[in-house]
Amino acid sequence: MTKGTSLRFEPMGWQQLMLAIGIMILIVVSSNVLVQYPINNWLTWGAVTYPIAFLVADVLNRRFGPAAARRVAYVGFVAALIISAWLASPRIALASGTAFLSAQLCDIYVFDRLRHRSWWQAPFVGGVAGATLDTFVFFSVAFAGTTMPWHTLLVGDLIVKLALNTLMLAPFRALMWNLARPGD
Repeated sequence: MTKGTSLRFEPMGWQQLMLAIGIMILIVVSSNVLVQYPINNWLTWGAVTYPIAFLVADVLNRRFGPAAARRVAYVGFVAALIISAWLASPRIALASGTAFLSAQLCDIYVFDRLRHRSWWQAPFVGGVAGATLDTFVFFSVAFAGTTMPWHTLLVGDLIVKLALNTLMLAPFRALMWNLARPGD
């Protein structure tokens, strides 16, 4: 970020920050629990809930800028890691935390680089990059060396995450005009 760039974004208030962190924690923790329950050999329930995390990050990035989105990702990472270690297994928590933080930072970076292009490009490309990174990191750390059919789950989850990433463009567009307009 160049000097003075943060001036184009509205400052994030305390209540907005707490709400964003709470939503992010809810998404990550629920996804960490749900990923342990395969729907079949190709898909877990976590793939259905997790893409919402990218929508939250993208709305924050659009409205408050990348620094605020990263702040929510960092705090959400720590809180979700602690809660997930208690509700899921420590291995799932570690895999999720590593995958979540790297994927969110990737999404935030790509989104910020593409923010001035057509409205859909930043959330779409950032979401694809983030979901792909998240899926490969998570499944390789969480399930490598176990009896879980993680290679097929990785493929199935990635396909669903990418499809949901595309579907998230509609709510992003709606939120962009109502909640995510940067401050003037």
